[in-house]
Amino acid sequence: MKIEKKFKAFIFNTMDDNKSIIIRVIVGLVFLSEGIQKFLFPESLGAGRFLKIGFSHPAFWAYFTGTFEIVCSLFVLLGLCIRLFSIPLMIIMITAFITTKWPLLIEKGFWVMAHDYRTDFAMTLLLLYLLIYGSGNWSIDSKIKEILKN
Repeated sequence: MKIEKKFKAFIFNTMDDNKSIIIRVIVGLVFLSEGIQKFLFPESLGAGRFLKIGFSHPAFWAYFTGTFEIVCSLFVLLGLCIRLFSIPLMIIMITAFITTKWPLLIEKGFWVMAHDYRTDFAMTLLLLYLLIYGSGNWSIDSKIKEILKN
């Protein structure tokens, strides 16, 4: 029972501020857009990109990743279970770094990689913020937190 209570507290506990809404909107809309584009433009952003990177079964991974980006982004926008749904997005960002930015660093150097990585870096830090501080007052997590207190 204690573990369940601690888990719920971790998932739904959030900072008592209104600032996180801005970060949630940025993260949510960027990942929603990227997820949808994997379906709209499969040759350049979906299976074709995953094939170019070197993934086996690129269509599966493109649609799998796109679906996760869409679903998780909706939860981020709603502010529901934000810590839980930030984790798959963080895994996507780490995978993107390892498969696309690390080879760029090795082949072309730091400054080329830094330029190409700027958006991914910002998104990773914003996800880290959400993972640490939660979704803020204007969220479903905040309402659930109040219910759990009573």
